[in-house]
Amino acid sequence: MASLTQTAITTRKIIRYSLYGLIALIIGRMALSTGISVYRHFYPEPPPPPTVSFGKLPELPFPESSLAGDPTYTLETPEGGVPVLLTQAKVYFMPKPVQTQLNLELAKDKATDLGFMPNGEQVSPTLYRFQHQKAPSNLDMNIINGIFSISYDLSKDSSPLEKRPPAPEIAASQIRSYLSSANLLPDDLSGPTTHQFLKIEEGSFANALSLSEADLVKVYLFRKSYDDLPSLTSNPTQANAWFMVSGAREREKQFIASEFHYFPVDEDKYATYPIKLAEAAWEELKAGNGFIANQGVNNESTIIIRRIYLAYYDAGISAEFYQPIIVFEGDRGFSAYISAITSDYYGE
Repeated sequence: MASLTQTAITTRKIIRYSLYGLIALIIGRMALSTGISVYRHFYPEPPPPPTVSFGKLPELPFPESSLAGDPTYTLETPEGGVPVLLTQAKVYFMPKPVQTQLNLELAKDKATDLGFMPNGEQVSPTLYRFQHQKAPSNLDMNIINGIFSISYDLSKDSSPLEKRPPAPEIAASQIRSYLSSANLLPDDLSGPTTHQFLKIEEGSFANALSLSEADLVKVYLFRKSYDDLPSLTSNPTQANAWFMVSGAREREKQFIASEFHYFPVDEDKYATYPIKLAEAAWEELKAGNGFIANQGVNNESTIIIRRIYLAYYDAGISAEFYQPIIVFEGDRGFSAYISAITSDYYGE
């Protein structure tokens, strides 16, 4: 009997200490996992070396820019200095437009879907002009790369100005629907939209203060962010695709003017390249080597830079690659760009 009692006691002890051991093991694993997570948060595992598989890159196609005077730059950022940027970023391939015997026929199909007559007039070897079926409006389209513009002759028909234009978000929805109807809305043209209110003054467009004073609303469609980096054009306040929208109910009278400069990015074909240190880019800007994207309202001798970050440059012209830039934003609308890839990977 004593032997059975001793056996029961021993069994209970084994079960008890086994449970203690299991609990300790679980707590230990949780503590180890938490410790590793905390360590990786402060000391992340370094990324693999850049692939640089495109070799040397062409210089970014910045347009000519100048800055009035010879200002100096002062840095006043939330970080108290230059920030720590990514050490590398992707460079995406941009496929070239293909010229074939079908280009003109495809352009005619697009024009028809947009409401214009297919029998276009040849303006140049690559540019055709199509007249609208119902309205005094022309569509100019490059039949090779697909860029186009729309121009409505308000001197022949001013009725689109009779009604107040729609709210910007409604106008943006109308534009997307219009482009989708012709299969001309790319997936990555899904970034933010901005707008301007416009009024007609002495036969030209002028800024209006509010929707209630406006004759038209101009909407800009930006490309989406890539790798959480925004897409910026040569003027960060304006996109490469925009439309002026009226308050008319008839679709043929809604779009008074537009420019659509879009070139595709191949998201599946990319290489990684090393990024300059923010300190090096800052020295380039101070030396006058940056591209001034927007001077803003800056007539002072000193421009204060408030923010430095990475973005992608959407040139709006045919380019080989979609490349990152380092952006410097300052007071009163100032903005400047520096090529983000280290200089060793540019040119021959």
